[in-house]
Amino acid sequence: MSLSMFDLTGRRALITGSSQGIGFALAKGLLGAGASIVLNGRNEDKLANAVEELRAEGGTVAYSAFDVTDHAAAAVAVDKIEDEIGPLDILVNNAGMQQRAPLEDFPAADFDRLMLTNLNSVFNVGQAVAKHMIPRGKGKMINICSVMTMLARPGVAPYTASKGAVANLTKGMATDWAPKGLNINGIAPGYFKTELTDALVKDAEFSGWLEKRTPAGRWGTVDELVGAAIYLASDASSFVNGHVLYVDGGMTACV
Repeated sequence: MSLSMFDLTGRRALITGSSQGIGFALAKGLLGAGASIVLNGRNEDKLANAVEELRAEGGTVAYSAFDVTDHAAAAVAVDKIEDEIGPLDILVNNAGMQQRAPLEDFPAADFDRLMLTNLNSVFNVGQAVAKHMIPRGKGKMINICSVMTMLARPGVAPYTASKGAVANLTKGMATDWAPKGLNINGIAPGYFKTELTDALVKDAEFSGWLEKRTPAGRWGTVDELVGAAIYLASDASSFVNGHVLYVDGGMTACV
């Protein structure tokens, strides 16, 4: 009975920004727990390759290429998924970007682009999916936050602002939509080895700092996020709402 609470068989999940990195790992993990998967990104070739790789694992996988920063396009795409693929039971808002620069030199246009990608996308896709989940009286949303939801480092102030806003938007979504049967929570990853962090992983000075700063003493691997995602997507978290779960090796627990 206990393990059956984590079973996602018969449920369908849309994961944004999932052709690689954390999004792909989460898609693979939810697929392994029994869910059928809809990948998202803007590059159809990368999505098609990701679908082929996941299908080799077994299970049902499709994709929908759309720009999560475009409110109207997200609504149209979600409606099409619901009509042509099937109802969405789970949404993982994972799409995001990072850009580093001294705050005094950070270009205004790049600040806007970062906010559109990291924050507006959560509203755009979350609202579109909620309009289908609410009439059904159930649904799970997981918004990907960051240790920078709570902390800051030099050169990433706009990213920190965006991820702090995602955490508070998560609370707001839960406040509005929990009475309608939805569960909306966040996962805040620490420093994980991905394609996007490869340069930092290879930077001996940065990796040395990270290993000393993190109680676990190492980088995380993307597979270590899967358990948190399955938990928040499953019946096991039925009374969890508006929570941000930090998966960071203890980084936010210490100074």
